[in-house]
This record gives sequence, C-alpha cells and structure tokens, in this order.
Amino acid sequence: MRIIAAAFTIATLASSAMAADQALIDAAKKEGEVTWYTTSIVDQFVRPAAQAFEKKYGIKVNYVRSNAVEIELRVSNEAKAGRVQADLVDGTTTSITLKKLNLVEKWTPDVNLPDRYKDPEGYWMASQEYVLLPGYNTDLIPKGQEPKTLNDLLDPKWKGKMVWNTTPSSSAGQGFVGLVLMEMGEEKGRAYLQQLAKQDVVGMKAAARQVLDQVVAGEYAIALQIFHNHTTISQARGAPVYFLKTEPGMGVVLPMSLIKNPLHPNAGKLLFEFILSEEGQKLMADSGELPVLPSVPPKVAALRPGPDTFRATYLPPEKLAENLAHWTNVYNEYFR
Repeated sequence: MRIIAAAFTIATLASSAMAADQALIDAAKKEGEVTWYTTSIVDQFVRPAAQAFEKKYGIKVNYVRSNAVEIELRVSNEAKAGRVQADLVDGTTTSITLKKLNLVEKWTPDVNLPDRYKDPEGYWMASQEYVLLPGYNTDLIPKGQEPKTLNDLLDPKWKGKMVWNTTPSSSAGQGFVGLVLMEMGEEKGRAYLQQLAKQDVVGMKAAARQVLDQVVAGEYAIALQIFHNHTTISQARGAPVYFLKTEPGMGVVLPMSLIKNPLHPNAGKLLFEFILSEEGQKLMADSGELPVLPSVPPKVAALRPGPDTFRATYLPPEKLAENLAHWTNVYNEYFR
C-alpha cells in the first residue's frame, strides 16, 4: 500500500507540474503576443528564436534591438509615462539597472544553471555568455606576427591601425579600460593606458559587431574589445578574421528579466523559458553564440575559456554596472 501511495503521490506531483506548464501555455496563447527588448543580433539569434517560438506556440514575437543603455532608458521612460511596452528584456547591465528602479519582476525559469548565470535574489538569469577579446584581419597580419599579449598592442607598428567602440559598455573602449585596470591594478593600468593613448586607437560610435566589420573589410588591422565568437561566425563565412588570445579575455553574461506588470506576463514567461530550454540553447549554439545550459556545448569548442584554450576574467553583471562609470571617466581622461 505504501508503494502504491508513494507512486500516486509522485504521479500527482508530476501531473501538477505538467498542468502548470500547460496552464502557462494556455494563458500565453490567450495573450497572443510578446514583446522582447534585446541586445542580441537579430539575424544571428533573435529572428531564428522568434520564428521557432512562433511556430511552436502560435504566439507572435515583437522584438526591438538596441544596446543595453538605450534599453534601460527606453523602459525607464515608458514606465514614467505609464506605458511600458516590453515584456522581456536583456542586456549586460539592463537587468541590474532596472532592478534598482523596481521595474523587473522577481521570477526566473526553473532551470539549473551555474551560479554566475543567475541572480541569487531571482530577478535575472543569463541567456548566454560573451568573451571580449581583440579581433584581427588575418590577411593584414600574417600568421605568427599577430599580437600575443596586451603589451604587444603597444608596438608602434599598430599605431592608427586599431579601432574600438566608443559607446560606454563592456564591449567598447571603456570595457577595455576596465579589463586593463582589473588585470594590472590602478597604477600600472593607468601607465599602460597612457602608452596605449599614443597608439591613436580610432573610435567608432557603433556596435562591437559593426566595429569588427571594419576589420573584416580591411579598414583596420585590429578591433579591440569585441565579442570573440563574432570572429568565428565571420570566418565560417569566408572572412579573413580571428580573435587574439591577449589574455585575459573579459567574460560577461547576458542577464534576462521579466518586466514588472507587463502587458503579456505569461507570454513573457513562456518566451523566457523557451530561450533557456535545451531547444532554445541549441538555437543559441547553432547561431555561433555561447549558450549557458551545461548540456549544450558551443559550436566552436575553442571559444570556451579554459586551461586548453585561453584565460578569461569573469565579471558579474553587478560589478560591471558598478564600475562602468569609473572606467568611462578613466577612458575620457586618456582617449578623448
């Protein structure tokens, strides 16, 4: 009798869990649509994920692509006007900023991820990770002659041949400044930056992907502080580009959060769950990005930091948001 009772209890719990999942699906379908503010590249991951979600659930996905700072400002302004349009948001600092403004919900999918991929208070969970390193044009820099350390970037032969994004973020000159200060310390780091300033690094107010495109086109030899996996994505399409292992790389994650009191709360939760499901994470890997689900490996194994590849320093989103203002001030001091 005890065995039967236990089996009945387990079956009841499993049935309840399945019912809850179906209840969420049914509620999301009634809402009919979901709006996602994202920093991910549309053609790479956003559109394929949206199409797969729409095909699976029949729920329309509206997406707006922008950078983290612009998403934070947009959501904040919409909240002040009482007309928040987003249901789900992501960005390297977005969730942290909006959490402080009490604009994100305390809810995440029931997914078992390593600690660095989730907020201990439950306001965000990472959908992917990034590693920021320089990228270079393999036609302009012959094999064996590429910079191998941060100090190699100070060689006068690279003067005027390097480029970076100038919009304050981890994937910009400000992020590179932060990496140097974290690795070398304030005093030695500033001495290094003073020397780097003599290299006349070209600034572009553009996304890191667009900065790398300039290197692919041969306009510059090296792009600093870009998403290293973008080089392998382009290389697979025949572009003469790869990433430099000028250790350490800066490892950051992409937190994702539900907006507080959204128009489509259930559809937002369902899309959040889908992106962190094995199906969603496989789409992430197929797009060339770095998934966070341990069971889904990246498309290119060499992209994952480790003892056999390269060293990376991981920066929690809270630390990134906390330090970005200081890094920006230091950047302005040396590079403006």
